[in-house]
Amino acid sequence: MYDGIKGFSEVYPEEMTAYREVIDTVEDTARGYGFREIETPAMEPAEMYIEKSGEEIVEELYAFEDKGGRHVALTPELTPTVARMVAGRSQELAKPIKWFSTRPFWRYEEPQQGRFREFYQTNVDIFGASDPAADAEILAFGADTLTGLGLTADDFEFRVSHRDILGELLRSFDGDVDVRAAIRAVDKSEKVDRHEYLRLLEDAGLDGDQAETFVDLLAAGNDDLGELVAFTDSVESAVENLQAVLSAADDYGVREYCDVSLETARGLDYYTGVVFECFDAEGEISRAIFGGGRYDDLIESYGGPEMPAVGVAPGVMNSTLPLLLERAGVWPAEEFTTDYYVLQVGDTRPVAAKVARQLRERGHIVEGDVAGRGFGAQLDYADSINAETVVIVGEQDLENDELTLKEMASGDQIQVSVEAFPGEYDRPTLADFRSE
Repeated sequence: MYDGIKGFSEVYPEEMTAYREVIDTVEDTARGYGFREIETPAMEPAEMYIEKSGEEIVEELYAFEDKGGRHVALTPELTPTVARMVAGRSQELAKPIKWFSTRPFWRYEEPQQGRFREFYQTNVDIFGASDPAADAEILAFGADTLTGLGLTADDFEFRVSHRDILGELLRSFDGDVDVRAAIRAVDKSEKVDRHEYLRLLEDAGLDGDQAETFVDLLAAGNDDLGELVAFTDSVESAVENLQAVLSAADDYGVREYCDVSLETARGLDYYTGVVFECFDAEGEISRAIFGGGRYDDLIESYGGPEMPAVGVAPGVMNSTLPLLLERAGVWPAEEFTTDYYVLQVGDTRPVAAKVARQLRERGHIVEGDVAGRGFGAQLDYADSINAETVVIVGEQDLENDELTLKEMASGDQIQVSVEAFPGEYDRPTLADFRSE
């Protein structure tokens, strides 16, 4: 007997039923906004990630040399892949390009609550639209997904920020400030104490007083963005853009979920404008549920034209979203159901198979015996798969050209003619034939 690999999970049917409901809700919400489904490769050249994040990223990848001598990696995220795909066909694709996909990703990191080495997420992106309405639509998609799963404004919040506000504030200080390193420090601010946070900012090039001023400015800006413009007018354009996105979010009906949080930075360097992260409003789940934002320079960096882009990626399995749904008491039921079980008694397979086929043609979930079991064993199995109705096809009934319908919840049953079942009914029940 082999043990499973650490950080990879196995999902049995009952639990997968709940996950499937979550995935379907996320994808249906995306389709409702006009996003079109795509498929993407599970493996990419490792250099695609190294170029953007440095050689140290290899330690976090499932990277190896394949049989052709190529340095490859299992994809840890989708954004670089879709950026490459858009870059490859940018001239022929109608703008804006609105894509989504649900698939697994792999990161070699220490497994913890809500974070596995293999995880599934739905990526939703808009390419070719710089208007604040595009950012707002991504926020609206995220909010509608969560409310569609049964959550309310009391359960989650979007912490919204702007990378250019952070960047311009940092550049306004005298000295040689490593803006990328400083923004990474901001991204860690919720995970470290103030002393460590200030030290990270000083390591990025701010002196002690500047680091203190910067931290205080972010806190003040959360309540009044005008405080930032008063400090340096270099942030004015970014502040106006953030305000425009929030105004559009109000028009989309999701402003109530959005709080300005300039300490939200998103750690990846390719983000350029508005960024956001979704959190558990009650704070029981400390890590972000999901996040997203604008990355206007990425398509060009992969050889395509200048093209604005914004996206979000909710995790749908092995992630914090299921934890939030469980915490809020809206995790879908972990049980599967069966509409009909066609039970055979004696040599009745031809008729039983025909009945099952007719029911499936109406779109129902139908099972029948494939193990040669007796009446009692089949009935027990029908109960174990939560069959709603059992259609008993028995030799004695067939002598009278009849079938028996049994309603499992009540135990009631009725005999109907073979010719009349399933008849004109889309979902035939005992009540339909009692009235005849």
